[in-house]
Amino acid sequence: MAPSPDREPPFTALGRTVLLVADAEAALAFYRDVLGFVVLHDRTADGYRYLHIGLPGSTGLPAAGLWLMPAGTARERDLIGRQCGGQPMLVLYTDDVRGTGTHLRAHGVRVWNERVGDAGRSLHFADLYGNVIVAAQLPNS
Repeated sequence: MAPSPDREPPFTALGRTVLLVADAEAALAFYRDVLGFVVLHDRTADGYRYLHIGLPGSTGLPAAGLWLMPAGTARERDLIGRQCGGQPMLVLYTDDVRGTGTHLRAHGVRVWNERVGDAGRSLHFADLYGNVIVAAQLPNS
């Protein structure tokens, strides 16, 4: 359904998406040290840590990113690593998918489904919990 032509869309930007984790520090280490994410916001209030990460250059608001949220219930813990039912959780763009694959393998990351086609190059990999992420290189980049 398209927005009504007589009014502006109600939202202006994507903020955070939640990633359930077993250990926020381990997740931060993977996303920061292996994938190059940066901390956008890290504050504890009322005993709860708000840890938001994103890609370099995405600082300031609005900045799309991930909220590394420790699973608090048994149901949430069961979803760690499979929030998307085995489908990709993220697509991350790169200028060099081959080099990205080499970098990921050097850090012990499981990589599969490498493809080359008219739409560019891509590969799948898993984060430390098994969430599927796609690295994509657009054509002509």
